[in-house]
Amino acid sequence: MLARNATVALFGLLGIASAQAQNFPTKPITIVVPAAPGGVSDVMGRLMAQRFTEAWGQQVIVENRGGANHVIGAAMVGKAVPDGHTMMVGAETVFVINPTLHGSKLPYDVKDFAPISGLVRINQGLLAHPSLPANTIAELIVLAKQKPGEITYGSSGLGAAGHVNVALLEGMAGIKLAPVHYRGATPALNDVLAGHIMLTSVSLSASVPPYRAGKAKMLAVGSLQRRAELPEVPATAETVPGYEAVTWFGLFTTSGAPRAVISKINAEVQKLFSDESFRNRVIVPNMFESMASSPEEFAEFIKRDSVKWSKVLRDANIRID
Repeated sequence: MLARNATVALFGLLGIASAQAQNFPTKPITIVVPAAPGGVSDVMGRLMAQRFTEAWGQQVIVENRGGANHVIGAAMVGKAVPDGHTMMVGAETVFVINPTLHGSKLPYDVKDFAPISGLVRINQGLLAHPSLPANTIAELIVLAKQKPGEITYGSSGLGAAGHVNVALLEGMAGIKLAPVHYRGATPALNDVLAGHIMLTSVSLSASVPPYRAGKAKMLAVGSLQRRAELPEVPATAETVPGYEAVTWFGLFTTSGAPRAVISKINAEVQKLFSDESFRNRVIVPNMFESMASSPEEFAEFIKRDSVKWSKVLRDANIRID
């Protein structure tokens, strides 16, 4: 009798989960972008919104909640009702950088979020002003050792991708550069082009246009191997084995959302990223790499990335005082 009751209860729960997935969404969806409009996370958020609206016929609102190195928007999603109707396009900053920088002072915990799927990885390009007397990573290393702490580089903020990726290079190459933090990647890039600072590590989609226009030198790309689109530009890993400079973005919802709902959202992401027209329109021109995956695979990736970057930050003594 007990076994029969347990079986009935199990099928009841499965029925509820199935109904939740079938009925989802039951109200407008909000996709929070914890960054300013115009960046990769904003673009991906709007692409997701368009896809979900077409698939489910429900209104999807993209809400930009930038500030405090993505903390404000992340905290909002972490405290949302866990029904899948609030999502976030989050970068590695939210999950693998801020927890080490801020510790218990963060207004959210990584356990507040349920990964849905990875979205894209973006390799970084190391861009230099033409006046820098170095044309390769090897030459930069020699120069930096001659002038420790004198060569300036710009980042979009303390702990941002452009900061930690250069810190990783410093640690692996045994050099010391001088960080200059900006309120975004664009102002840092503009100051490199103007010659106010010498270097910046920024996404290939942002660094390739000024490089091809002859306004800056690209010393290297952050991929493990040369990119087919830029065969003349070496990978940093050719000089510093194992070095990789990337940033990534994924889709999340609030922890506790029904598993069936997360699976339904994930299925739409998979369909979008497997669509050839989407790849030719978005992925290829921007030199993105797809990270579309199962929730479990994405969660494991985040764990591995957290171990890597927490060590880099500790070794480089990067912290919020």
